[in-house]
Amino acid sequence: MSYPKELFHGDRGEVSGTLWKGDSAPDLLIGTRSKVHYLATGESTGGQYGLYRWDMGAEPGRGAGAHFHKTMSESFFVLSGTVALYDGDRWVDAAPGDFLFVPPGGIHAFDNPHGAASMLVLFAPGAPREAYFEELAEIVGNGRRLGEQEWTDLYHRHDQYMV
Repeated sequence: MSYPKELFHGDRGEVSGTLWKGDSAPDLLIGTRSKVHYLATGESTGGQYGLYRWDMGAEPGRGAGAHFHKTMSESFFVLSGTVALYDGDRWVDAAPGDFLFVPPGGIHAFDNPHGAASMLVLFAPGAPREAYFEELAEIVGNGRRLGEQEWTDLYHRHDQYMV
């Protein structure tokens, strides 16, 4: 394996970093249980990756059901609490420091059966996942009930294929 194509062509570095403070307010609330922090969106990284902090409340509840993506990998890194992670074969109670990488096409899911927990979710390459998260928040917030075809359409618009 070699290094990827050069993305910066200058002879000197530049001041261009962005600092996110850990005590920042979440960018999105999904119901009362999930707080999502947009640490680095696909747009802000030029499509290289998207990184999100997902904080789950003390009330246990369902996360994302088993699915796969065709255009991107997804990775999970547990920061605190216990997150149930599904690798396509089995569910594992993941503790702080545990990491799951899922390549494109890999079946995966997560759940919050044990109370408050926090994790980082990384999509590579970056995709506009914020639109998907925001649609979910709107559906939950309005109490809207979607039919099976509406869910399928929503998922497919966002490269999510349920199994």
